[in-house]
Amino acid sequence: MSTAILTGPPVAGSPLEADLRTLGFDVRTANDAATAAELLAAVPAQERVAVVDPRFVGHLHALRLALTDPRFPAAAVPGALTAQPGARAALARAFGRIPVGAGTAHLTDVLTDTLTESLDREETPLHRVELGSLVATVALTPAQREDAREAVAAVDDEAVRLRTAVKSRDGFFTTYGISPYSRYLARWCARRGLTPNQVTTASLLTALIAAGCAATGTRGGYIAAGLLLLFSFVLDCTDGQLARYSLQYSTMGAWLDATFDRAKEYAYYAGLALGAARGGDDVWALALGAMVLMTCRHVVDFSFNEANHDASANTSPTAALSGKLDSVGWTVWVRRMIVLPIGERWAMIAVLTALTTPRIVFYALLIGCALAACYTTAGRVLRSLTRRARRTDRAARALADLADSGPLAELIAGRARGRGRPGSFLAPVMAFLSAAVLLVWVIFQDDPTSWLTVGVAVCSALLAGAAVARPLKGALDWLVPPFFRAGEYVTILVLAARADVPGALPAAYGLVAAVAYHHYDTVYRIRGGTGAPPRWLVRATGGHEGRIILITVLAAALPPSGFTIALTALAVVLALLVLIESIRFWVSSQAPAVHDEGEPA
Repeated sequence: MSTAILTGPPVAGSPLEADLRTLGFDVRTANDAATAAELLAAVPAQERVAVVDPRFVGHLHALRLALTDPRFPAAAVPGALTAQPGARAALARAFGRIPVGAGTAHLTDVLTDTLTESLDREETPLHRVELGSLVATVALTPAQREDAREAVAAVDDEAVRLRTAVKSRDGFFTTYGISPYSRYLARWCARRGLTPNQVTTASLLTALIAAGCAATGTRGGYIAAGLLLLFSFVLDCTDGQLARYSLQYSTMGAWLDATFDRAKEYAYYAGLALGAARGGDDVWALALGAMVLMTCRHVVDFSFNEANHDASANTSPTAALSGKLDSVGWTVWVRRMIVLPIGERWAMIAVLTALTTPRIVFYALLIGCALAACYTTAGRVLRSLTRRARRTDRAARALADLADSGPLAELIAGRARGRGRPGSFLAPVMAFLSAAVLLVWVIFQDDPTSWLTVGVAVCSALLAGAAVARPLKGALDWLVPPFFRAGEYVTILVLAARADVPGALPAAYGLVAAVAYHHYDTVYRIRGGTGAPPRWLVRATGGHEGRIILITVLAAALPPSGFTIALTALAVVLALLVLIESIRFWVSSQAPAVHDEGEPA
């Protein structure tokens, strides 16, 4: 239960109390600031409290945005503010600072505004809701009340709520092909009490059924798979729109939404590979290549964003050019489509699945994603080279966590610490060489399953340790994690392919999926503000360099059939280890609720 305190006698004929009860508040009335403070102290500490001026006039959705959004410790609109348990102490202090005596009546006459200004001076962040076309005001006279009511009547509250349920920045296909309809599905779900997490789970189950249909290897199965994949994407859009429509944000929901997206896509790749195998076409290498490429693309995105999350300046001419292009409408959509976002990508996969073969699907996917990766990475490199910015310790820590360095790399980094100049190109060069030396060897060597390969892997680990020996604050240091990911994933792919025995590539697919989950989990923990996974987990998984050495040792020591069994066992062990810890963390996490924003009202 939440409690709303009306700071004065209710206004006759006002629907305010009914609106507050609709939003789940127990309404109490206080005739003055002292009584309101006493009521606040009497509310249990674990409850949300709202302070509302009884002369408030505005849309119900304006109140909903100000008083029920779980993402912000404190939030306000004119005439109403709220404090979650974490901001209750700050609100109590704001009450305590209200002066009494002659000449202070103006401070208590509009008490909510006085409290809001006081909360602004607190360390607890206060969120001021952007109302857009919505109305929220305190009507001090009958004439002002009448004007405010007319303004409320002029704007359709529900239309605004539906529009703002849609993300403000999305792909062309999602914006024009899905969101115009999925927002109504989101409202339908909200009115029946469904939660975003339930819709997210339904999307996952639909995609898994689609993967099962693709695994049949029949034309009917492929057609059904394509249709179900599209419907899964509709549900994928609906869950976020439902969260924004009903303000049901949660850390768990954001994690499920992001994690299930990867699970759906990679499960579908596996389904296509199984279906192709039924028809006598082995495309497991293509499926694994597609997963590796997609994961590396995402690591580039995550690393670049984290490196520049709180940079103190942005003077890049490339960024300025991008801003100018955004002023030309059609270029915005072209550039969004070039990067092949999830909507365009899933639509392409679905249509090609229904009309062609899995091999053609993977060829199109690899070509399209490779071009998109080149476009985005080149642009980010140019931005980084031309940008004069001071990177922070927080950004350097995030990049170090994304690097996923194990005990061996840490040991090497400790011995190399102090060498090299911070902010130089040494780190990305060392990371590139770490991946390049290993990949050139395993790709072009006649027999990469030898003990010489183990020696090369050790050399790669030495270079990896040197790459992370200094804080990653250089202009291109965000490239370090992607280089490490490419080196590890492609090494697994090549060694499994060169084993040339049935089951090796599917086993490698499972292993890369388990490791990729660990890397995605690291990203979402950092994004949620809770930091990277515990060091014991990173050490237990060996770090990227430890896993590479272990896999090269297994390839050299075991026959191809034994290598396949070892890859399978390693995939199972790693999957259980990272999944159990990840689920434990997210179920018990106290991280603040997060989710993508919709459009401004």
